[in-house]
Amino acid sequence: MSLFDSHFTATLRERETAGTRRTLRPVVRQGGMIVRDGRRMLDVSSNDYLGLADHPLLRERAADWALRFGTGARASRLVSGTLDLHRQVETKMAAFKGCEDAILFASGWQTNASVMPALCALSVARTGAPMLVFSDRLNHASLHHGCAAAGVRQIRFRHNDLSHLENLLDRETEKPGLRMIVTESVFSMDGDRADIPALRALADRAGAFLYIDEAHATGVLGPKGRGLSCGMADLTMGTCSKALGGMGAYVAGSQALCDYLANHASGFIYSTALPPAVLGAIDAALDVVPGLDAERVRLLGQAERLRTMLHGAGLATADSTTQIVPVLIGESERAMTVAARLEDAGFLTVAIRPPTVPAGTARLRLALHAGLDDAAIDRLGQAVIALTRDVA
Repeated sequence: MSLFDSHFTATLRERETAGTRRTLRPVVRQGGMIVRDGRRMLDVSSNDYLGLADHPLLRERAADWALRFGTGARASRLVSGTLDLHRQVETKMAAFKGCEDAILFASGWQTNASVMPALCALSVARTGAPMLVFSDRLNHASLHHGCAAAGVRQIRFRHNDLSHLENLLDRETEKPGLRMIVTESVFSMDGDRADIPALRALADRAGAFLYIDEAHATGVLGPKGRGLSCGMADLTMGTCSKALGGMGAYVAGSQALCDYLANHASGFIYSTALPPAVLGAIDAALDVVPGLDAERVRLLGQAERLRTMLHGAGLATADSTTQIVPVLIGESERAMTVAARLEDAGFLTVAIRPPTVPAGTARLRLALHAGLDDAAIDRLGQAVIALTRDVA
């Protein structure tokens, strides 16, 4: 019993009443299926878009590097934690992304939450004025957190509305300070894409630094799965925990950028380095991903097949064009009920509710993977259509 338990309990009850309380529910994986609470289901909720978390080469190299180099890096990178393996993987990641250099972090959240303050501090140090951060209003929470940690008030543009962004850039043109445009390339809750070439053009015209979060594009989109930002971003951030099948994250860009972050990004400076097993999985994924063109084509084709079914039944999927297919439900309680019924029907999905998404836009987030065949997609689509009609 702790001093604040009564407050914790009261707050959790409020969330329960609002239909937004979250709980941890363990699962067991059995091949391509997943078991939770005694139910055996098809997983359409994870971010393992290419199935690499079970790939034999990733398993083998992770185990091999753990056996050869130990279970931990033992220290932060700036103490004695930088292994030859770290630089080997960073060099390979930089080549994959077509950049001068790359630097590894522990997670995607940690990367955005610590890189944003480091970049914002640069403007104060070099110009004496705060960074002007122009951000898509639907950016990931970690990017918003990073701005809050930096004490910067974001200048938010309407989601994927580049005319609005251009107007905001023009409006702030006389203000002092460095400028930065921040967006995701694929938005994790809507499954739609940013227009990276148009953003690059706007950034060039405004003299703005372009920061692209490629977490959900890395491995899936772009030539050889390299993402959508290659050659067009000043900074590309991405994760190794989704289509790359492992854990960790990276920033790719110029060598000067990576050296700066090694000196100023608190999440890098004060965290123990990634362990050898994690590095082995990343290294193997970078060998495998460029050769998975057929899997990428199949994945995106199956997503389009599902959207076509859902649209035919009058269901909205936002502006999704990727492997992430949201099914807009509206109210949180209804979304949770549909998700629970889908579990009964043999599909593990998740109801995304406020505050993760705006009020009134609770949804099912269907995250597809390359192992789903036509029959599985058809069963999923039919189940979603039937249950959303039943749960009125």
